[in-house]
Amino acid sequence: MSLHADAVAVLSAWSAPDAGQEELRERYLAHLHDCPEAMRREGRPDHLTASTLVLSADGERVLLTLHAKARRWFQLGGHCEAGDPTLAAAALREATEESGLTGLRLDPVPVQLSAHAVPFCGGTPERPVHHLDVRFVAVATDDEQHAVSEESLDVRWWPTDALPDPERDLVDLVRLARARLRAQSISSPSSRAADQPIR
Repeated sequence: MSLHADAVAVLSAWSAPDAGQEELRERYLAHLHDCPEAMRREGRPDHLTASTLVLSADGERVLLTLHAKARRWFQLGGHCEAGDPTLAAAALREATEESGLTGLRLDPVPVQLSAHAVPFCGGTPERPVHHLDVRFVAVATDDEQHAVSEESLDVRWWPTDALPDPERDLVDLVRLARARLRAQSISSPSSRAADQPIR
């Protein structure tokens, strides 16, 4: 299965948590249907991206990156690459590259969708590029030290109730991710496969 086909399958099966998220799910699927390049950064004006909110095992802290271009704190993530077999694999690869953490436990079911303009990614003032981000959640082990990649100015743990840029989108992501952690027990140390449900 291609990455494009995986994205269609994942989003077709995904149960959106509210009406706004359902509207985004339908928008993403329509874009995938209309644009063969939807999974590539060359896709214009919009393309899908994959990101991961990394939680501590107890769900009380979140690992965020100070994005070098945006100069704001975000979850880890970015563009999909040709070698990524699935959206979940792309999200896990990005999180691993940007955090230096190799023991992340990723839930392969998305937790949130977010469509946002990205001025530094090209486009025009009238029609900027939009990232159609598919967001996942992963849990870090307690004993592994994170690192700062070339794409970040800083990577740091923050209390979930004291986020550095507490915009609604990020606050909602943290809320949904913590609820998933409680419901799915994704901190279980059995398997790290990004394309298999975590039990």
